[in-house]
Parts: sequence; C-alpha cells; structure tokens
Amino acid sequence: MSNTELQRLLEEFAKERDWEQFHNPKNLAMALAGEVGELVELFQWLSAEEAAEIMAEPRRAQAVREEVADVFSYLLRLADVTGVDLEEALRQKVALNRIRYPAELAKGNASKYTRLREQSEGGAAAEGG
Repeated sequence: MSNTELQRLLEEFAKERDWEQFHNPKNLAMALAGEVGELVELFQWLSAEEAAEIMAEPRRAQAVREEVADVFSYLLRLADVTGVDLEEALRQKVALNRIRYPAELAKGNASKYTRLREQSEGGAAAEGG
C-alpha cells in the first residue's frame, strides 16, 4: 500500500469511530510523542547488544512491531491532517541534509551539522593548517 492508501485506511478507521473530532494537529502530535515514548521504553536500559537482538525474542518483537505501527499511524495521520506530503518532505529534507552534512565532514562523525564545520576548521588549525 502507498502512504496515501494507508492514510485513507486510517481516515476511514477514525471516521467509523467518530474520532476525526479528536484528530487535530496538536492532539496527533501529542499522541505521536506518546507512542514514540512507548517505543523508547522497550529499549530503555538495554545494552546496544541487547537492543540489536530484541527482535529475536517473539514477545518483545511483537511489542516493537506494535509500537512502530502506532508511531507510523500517528505520523501518517498527522501528515494527512496537516497536508504534508511525506514523500516530498523526506526528499527535501535529505537534500537539505546533504548540504548540512557533507560526506567528507560527516562520515563517521555523529556531531550535529552546526558543529561539523567548526570541528573541521579546528582540526585543520590544530594540525597547523
């Protein structure tokens, strides 16, 4: 299914329950944040190795799938209600991030884009260049 088809599925689901009245951008953003919190909770206190293996345990894997689906559904619904074309927004954001995070500066570096250039310049200055 396409994002648009999924959005129509969620819209129909909400309509059948008269939930559209609650699906305003504020409520949907808050619900999205809540569901992200529930997803985060599944990984809280796990080591990196335990987190990488979470899908090997059926009960925990099911919980992850359900929370990811909840996050995705609220994101789709929020985008639909606000008129955001998710695919176009993502394409534009990747293009922007290509500028913000040039591969030669960002490769292997987790720093925010606002620090990349200063780190690069500081590194060159420290090396005498």
